[in-house]
Amino acid sequence: MERAHDRNVKDYIRLVEPRKLAAELPLSDKSYKTVMEGRKVIQNIIAGDEPRLLAIVGPCSIHDDASALDYARKLNELRLEVSETMFVVMRVYFEKPRTTVGWKGLINDPHMDGTCNILDGLRKARRILTGITEMGLAAATEFLDPIMPQYLADLISWAAVGARTSESQTHRQMASGLSMPVGFKNGTDGNLDVAVNAMLASRAPQSFIGIDHDGHTCIVQTTGNPYGHVVLRGGKRPNYDPLSIEEARLQLAGHNLPEAILVDCSHANSKKKFQGQPIVWRNLIQQILAGNDAVIGLMLESNLYEGNQKYGGDPDALKYGVSITDECISWETTESLLRWAHEQLSANRSSGGSVFPHRSISM
Repeated sequence: MERAHDRNVKDYIRLVEPRKLAAELPLSDKSYKTVMEGRKVIQNIIAGDEPRLLAIVGPCSIHDDASALDYARKLNELRLEVSETMFVVMRVYFEKPRTTVGWKGLINDPHMDGTCNILDGLRKARRILTGITEMGLAAATEFLDPIMPQYLADLISWAAVGARTSESQTHRQMASGLSMPVGFKNGTDGNLDVAVNAMLASRAPQSFIGIDHDGHTCIVQTTGNPYGHVVLRGGKRPNYDPLSIEEARLQLAGHNLPEAILVDCSHANSKKKFQGQPIVWRNLIQQILAGNDAVIGLMLESNLYEGNQKYGGDPDALKYGVSITDECISWETTESLLRWAHEQLSANRSSGGSVFPHRSISM
């Protein structure tokens, strides 16, 4: 009898258990301290108990470990310089959602040759994350595949659920069990309902099918994650203006959710042009200084060099430190923006102003 299953499956390749990979590339004491302190600070920012601004800064995607660590060293130095007014976390994204097809990120295809050696990708990702967190720099990522947290979550202080997946029940369930704060992006059309509903779902206990640390399929039972928040990334039009932010705040308040909003300066808010990100960044800092206390943080897509490049199939032909996905601002621009914001926020404090007045937040 002709089989009725797996008719379009070429092969099954067993993956190493999460526990074994973690033992092979363990979390050091320094990395553990970085991760846990990062999570605590971000939780306090969301709760309104921490006066600093959250700044999630880094490449659109990681495709090269050398340039990622080079960038991390620069960002870590800058992090210390602006630490009185901002808590800087590095954006370290290894998974990329695709509208149709294309390179799905370092974990899925680490050699960028279509071989999709996911085990090599996981090893590379853990090495990069251990290198970054051992510097004392906290890391942020987007979890796209719902089993990926079992392999990497111990190294992550902030996680995102993207615009294409905020509406997914699978990702809402996953977020309910994550150990770090999670930002839910509004839909690609700008719809905020999907992010608000994701927050509501992820705050509740969930039961779903997943894997444990030994790689066994199991029923995962969670307690819910109280540190979800929305990320405004634009839609059919930008949504970083004061009216859009106030509309989002009122929608959150209407559901008794934290009135804490992180704004992505890239994506639709900058029309995916790197030149637009500084405009969004400066506008939001001015809004905060003018009393907008709903904005708890900003995100920048930044790399060593500005713009992006198309990947033609030869990794050796790529320019060092230039994105192969979305356009990024350069390191020089990143440095300038963070220093400018630090100066503005410091001056406001020196004059007796309060960067973040008390926010009404229900946890």
